[in-house]
Amino acid sequence: MTEESPRDRELRRYETILDSLDDAVYAVRPDGTIAYVNERYAEMKGVSPEELLGTNIYDWVTEEAAEKARRVRREIEAGERGAGAVEYEFLTADGERFPVEMRFNRLVAGQIGDGASELDRVGVIRDVRERKRREEALRENNERLEEFASIVSHDLRNPLSVAQGRLDLAREEHDSEHLDAVADAHERMETLIDDLLTLARDGEGVEETERVSLGEFAETCWDGVETAGASLRVETDRAILADRSRLRQLFENLLRNAIEHASEDVTVTVGDLDGGFYVADDGSGIPENDRERVFETGYSTNEDGTGFGLEIVETVAEAHGWDVRVTDAAGGGARFEFTGVDVLE
Repeated sequence: MTEESPRDRELRRYETILDSLDDAVYAVRPDGTIAYVNERYAEMKGVSPEELLGTNIYDWVTEEAAEKARRVRREIEAGERGAGAVEYEFLTADGERFPVEMRFNRLVAGQIGDGASELDRVGVIRDVRERKRREEALRENNERLEEFASIVSHDLRNPLSVAQGRLDLAREEHDSEHLDAVADAHERMETLIDDLLTLARDGEGVEETERVSLGEFAETCWDGVETAGASLRVETDRAILADRSRLRQLFENLLRNAIEHASEDVTVTVGDLDGGFYVADDGSGIPENDRERVFETGYSTNEDGTGFGLEIVETVAEAHGWDVRVTDAAGGGARFEFTGVDVLE
């Protein structure tokens, strides 16, 4: 027996670590032959590691998967991207297929020691069957929810429209404060229907974003809200990536919330944060004990509020992948902070 060298011990330790992973790991030589696979890779493929070593990696995949990988490799070689990410159908030795996500990168000579020049690329493959099932179930639930919301809103709007028409006729014949209360109730019902539809239809993630100038956008949203004697202060010239339609829902609900819960002469400020932005007011603020509850369905301290406005704010933020929290503003009011935002220079 020969004594194990420090390098051999180090390599054996790395292999032990890689074999403990739930993801498949592989390494390929410049000629396309497989130099290394961990136990998980062999298990997913349905063969032993020894059967894979030395064979061409493209002998074990579908032509469609091979073409996807080659296309990304060409983009890496051209300097168009730093690493590769591909979703494709993994092929087992028995012909079974299931969705996976593969991430790989090319190696530079000397990058991982003396043996780096013997390898061309390394990659990690993750079985995403469970994630795909959850995504599909969520998509189906969202579709059912939207369909339900559309039907309900249609069935509600019809009698509401009749009631509003009857109210107009009644006002022509009578002048009564009771009719004003009926009109207020109709307006509240309409707001509830709109908010419920927004929540039902906007629960999914954002797919497309565009450059949005925060200051100009805030002023545009301000013009679309009944602001009474309130005022807007813009302290940002920042641009972000966002879905403009969804972002408008966020801003308009925050602006309405400030006016409804603070006062008609409240000042609302939009400003910069590290990695995001904030919307604050100089009202009475939100008690610390209530700050976790403000985003809950139906929560409102205003008798005329629907309780959905801040839930919509949180839903829009989450759809963008942002974090939102409420804290004290500098003047003692409420301050909503959004971080994890794609800020443009």
